[in-house]
Amino acid sequence: MDNPLRRDLEHVQAQTRSVWTDLQDARLFVTGGTGFIGCWMLESFAWACDRMRLDATMTVLTRSPEGFRKKAPHLAAHPSIRLVGGDVRTFSFPEGRFTHVIQAATDANAQLSSERPAEMFETIVCGTRRVLDFAAAAGARRLLLLSSGAVCGAWDPSDPRAVYANGKREAERLCGEYARQHGIACPIARGFAFVGPYLPLDLHFAIGNFIRDCLERRPIEIRGDGTPLRSYLYAADMAAWLWTILVRGQSGVPYDVGSERAISIGELAETVARALESPVPVRIAQAPRTGEPAERYVPETARARAELGLQECISLEDGIRRTAEWHQGARSLN
Repeated sequence: MDNPLRRDLEHVQAQTRSVWTDLQDARLFVTGGTGFIGCWMLESFAWACDRMRLDATMTVLTRSPEGFRKKAPHLAAHPSIRLVGGDVRTFSFPEGRFTHVIQAATDANAQLSSERPAEMFETIVCGTRRVLDFAAAAGARRLLLLSSGAVCGAWDPSDPRAVYANGKREAERLCGEYARQHGIACPIARGFAFVGPYLPLDLHFAIGNFIRDCLERRPIEIRGDGTPLRSYLYAADMAAWLWTILVRGQSGVPYDVGSERAISIGELAETVARALESPVPVRIAQAPRTGEPAERYVPETARARAELGLQECISLEDGIRRTAEWHQGARSLN
């Protein structure tokens, strides 16, 4: 059966062709490989192995190998991908030497941040320390830390997002420390907001919720005033950026990964409805507060563009349509 992500994976390959040359014969170890970002790294890696005859292997740490086999059987069965079970904080080190490590564990889980903040912080920090210990023991040359744009904000300590941001800040500090001590190049990718296949439509991601509402032909409900500013990078561009940062990024340097096209949450809801040609109404619960600047969560990608030549190629509207089409296809298979 033809891969439903063929168009996207061909795009990633075209944007990263020279990167894969550096990964010939690589042995990669990836944590968080079964989440949204991780699935895109696995999809693009498997595509490169098959289409570019990339002689490389990827070992993926997951809490539930069996769960991932059900979620993405084609990736779990790929001959260049090996799943190993374990918790990022306590996993047993796989044997042998590894050339590259990607620490992508710990999603921005709003419920975990709110209900069990200490566990969120421990998972980020202890997990990163464990991965760094493994990278040093395995003789890895490069380690990519998936951090977050949240580290750039000044969060109220009572805000659950502060726990996540502080955990990521400490993870970045640890990477700098290990880079100096062990000679491992540790570039940092600060992820902002994304859209694309594999993005859950039923969690705390606004754009995913809006797409779901349009697909189910029900009103888009915004609980706030719709003024916060966000931006969304399509997942195929995101994957190309992350592979490039892994191979070409400067050690200890943070690169913002995201789109610079700012859009309010209210405007985003209208954009999703238009892109999907959906007649659903958009309802905003609160009136904007006068005299207060809108909350802003938008990256500054000048460094990524200037140093690494990275660019946003796929528009927000196109990304919304591709995401919806993928979810509709997935639903038809279930």
